[in-house]
Formats: sequence, C-alpha cells, structure tokens
Amino acid sequence: MKITNVEAFWLRCPIPKEKQHASDYGLLTNFDMTLVVVTTDSGLQGFGEAKAAVGSSGVCASIVSCIENEIRPLLIGQDARHISRIWEIVYNGTRDHYALKRGRGFPVLGRRGITISALSGVDTALWDIKGKALGVPVVDLLGGACRDQMPAYASGGWAGVEKIGEQLNGYVSKGFKGVKMRVGVMDETVQASIDRVRAAREALGDGIKLMADAHGTYSVPEAKQFCRGVEDCNLYWFEEPISPDNRHGTAEVRASTSIPIAAGESEYTCFDIRDLIEVRALDVVQPDSAIIGGISEAMRVAHLARTHQLELAPHCWGSAFSFMAGVHMAFAAPAATIVEFSLGGNPMMYELVKEQITVTDGQLEAPTAPGLGVTPNWEFVKEFSQKI
Repeated sequence: MKITNVEAFWLRCPIPKEKQHASDYGLLTNFDMTLVVVTTDSGLQGFGEAKAAVGSSGVCASIVSCIENEIRPLLIGQDARHISRIWEIVYNGTRDHYALKRGRGFPVLGRRGITISALSGVDTALWDIKGKALGVPVVDLLGGACRDQMPAYASGGWAGVEKIGEQLNGYVSKGFKGVKMRVGVMDETVQASIDRVRAAREALGDGIKLMADAHGTYSVPEAKQFCRGVEDCNLYWFEEPISPDNRHGTAEVRASTSIPIAAGESEYTCFDIRDLIEVRALDVVQPDSAIIGGISEAMRVAHLARTHQLELAPHCWGSAFSFMAGVHMAFAAPAATIVEFSLGGNPMMYELVKEQITVTDGQLEAPTAPGLGVTPNWEFVKEFSQKI
C-alpha cells in the first residue's frame, strides 16, 4: 500500500455573525484549518488536520508548504502501513536511518512548531488509512476502547458576569454535565475573572463540573490571585494559567493551590509533556492531536499520563478530523476521563464532513466506523480553500 500523494489544503470559512465570539484572541470571524490528504496506490485516502494555531483562526500557508514541499518528497513510495517508521523519517530527516538503527532520535531542527504540526496531520491521515484498509475504527488499532461511553464537556463561556450563568446553563440544557469558560486578560482584571467564575458557579449549582481556561495569559502572581479568589468554587480544573513558555511558573501556581492545573494543548511531542511532568506542573494532560505529533504521539502522551497517574483530557478544539483523532485516542487511553466539545461557531465540525457528530445526554459513544469515521465534503473544501 504505497503512498502516491500527500496534499494539504488551507481552509478558511467565515463564522456567522450570531455565532462569533471575542476572547483574548480578538473577535473570531473566521475558522481556519489545514486538511491533510494522503493517497495510496490502492485508492484509499486518509484525512487529518494540522494546526497553525491553538485557536480557530490562523494562517496555514506555512503548514501547507511544509507538507507539500518538505514532507511529501520523503513519503512518496513509502508503505502507508508503516506509521511508526514514517513518523521517524519525518522527525529525523536525513538521519532517520541512524535513529532507526540505534533506537534514539536524531531530530531535524524543526522538531517543534510547524514541522510537528504538519507531521500531526500526516500521521492522523495514516491511521485513518490503516483503519479503512482493515475495516476497523482507529481505536481498535490502538488497543480497543477502554469504555463504551465517555462524557464530553461543553467548551465555550465568553459572556460577561451578567450573562455567563445563562450562557453556561444553555450548554447544560443540551445535556452536558461539564462546562468550560474563558478567563484571563480578556477580562482586563483578575477580579473581573473571579467575579465571572463565582457568578457561573452560583448559576450552575454544585452538580455541574466547571472548568476555567486562561489561555496562558496570566502572570504567576495573577494566576495565584485568581486561584485564591475561586478556591471555594470547586473548579474541576484551571487550564493554562500562565504562558506555556514558563513551565516552572506553572509548577509554582500548582503548588500554591488545591485547584487541579491543566495544560498541554500548546506543546509539541511527548518530550514537552515529559518536561511539564518532571517539574510537577500539571494534574490534567491535554495533548492536541493536530499539534502534538498526531495520534501516534498523542498515544505516547497518554502512556505518560497513565504512568504518572495524571488525568488525560485531550484538547479537541478544531475540525471534525482533529476532534475524532482525540476521541479515538481518548477511548483507547485508560487515563482519559472526559473529551472537549466545542460550543463556539465551528463550521469545520459540521459542514466540512459528511457525517454528523453528536453528543447524547453529555456522552460520546465509542467509535465504530472504519478509520476516523469522518470524510470531507469536497464541495465545502473547494469553496473555502485558500490560494497560497
């Protein structure tokens, strides 16, 4: 099953005005993603997502260029079934033979950033191909589902103090038993974030999981102040309190509070996650399959989480392809407990694919369709592809 082509498409779709939201990233008027397509000589195609940004808006031109000009020449003629070998070929470049012979990495300079994001989409597409070739869902290739169902939490929560309870209870009315809201510099002051969280908890009551996400925007003192102010609000976790560049600062915040600290969506490869774990910076690990290095690397992170008895909660804010990559990984991972479900304006979750992704009473069912279980709507791809 030889690889005959590797393609990438930068898609940018406008978000309807009534579904737009503003955060520290500004007003999000468009949703961007990089669709990766791997084609084999058997006619099978696999699909994945590579991310240019953690949020939903970002310029994907460099990822498209990396995939088509750097990665494609390495992969043409390779056996698509050899996913681990291909991962090492891309990660190690011309020294891949040393890496495979000696059992340790000789990585290219771009072992973080664009190269790994690009590899993420290719790797996920290869898992999709293998599942389709064998007629089984990717989760079966990863060892099988650990559970029949998993809870999903509604990810959103941008409203001000007067409306945040109403917004989050709107998610609860859809069946979600857990909700996440945004805090941080978007609120201008730490006290404003505290007030919004306290209003949210009062509106939700005690029976709903409540998470807060600062998008890495607080300083260490601000994050500590926030934690003190919401200590009695029973937060399920506090996500990315400070910059991902300051893992020791994140560890300092964690040491100052009883609130669980979550992080990982901005990290590349299991080595970054290992470093967070080593400095005792987190309680909840959040790899993003479209950033971390694909399903292969996300599963290595899942093994780290289980080894260190940490909770695994994949970051799934993206298109249907990265969402389903996270879902398959989460169902296969013993440490996973809950999956993120975007409640923002997200045409890439619904209009990009032919299948409908659903959550029933706050629960996701274990995947059963071959591969990832989602396929592109090519009319949508054609309409929203950007010229590079």
